[in-house]
Amino acid sequence: MDILTAIKREERKLEKQLRKLNHQLSGMRAAAKALGGSAGREVVGAKKRVLSAAGRAVIVKAAKKRWAKVRKQAKKRTG
Repeated sequence: MDILTAIKREERKLEKQLRKLNHQLSGMRAAAKALGGSAGREVVGAKKRVLSAAGRAVIVKAAKKRWAKVRKQAKKRTG
């Protein structure tokens, strides 16, 4: 009989947890409904940024200048 009592007590405890979780779930659903369509939207990633030809040319020119400097310093060291 002692085991049966423990099982019944555990059952009541689990039913109480279930009621609590159902209450939380209904609250979440109500909040989502209040938000309307925004709650059902998917997260959209940021749009890919596009670089203009002129901007790319500036970057290429600066990179070439940096590499020329590196090569010049390397040439000084070796010879």
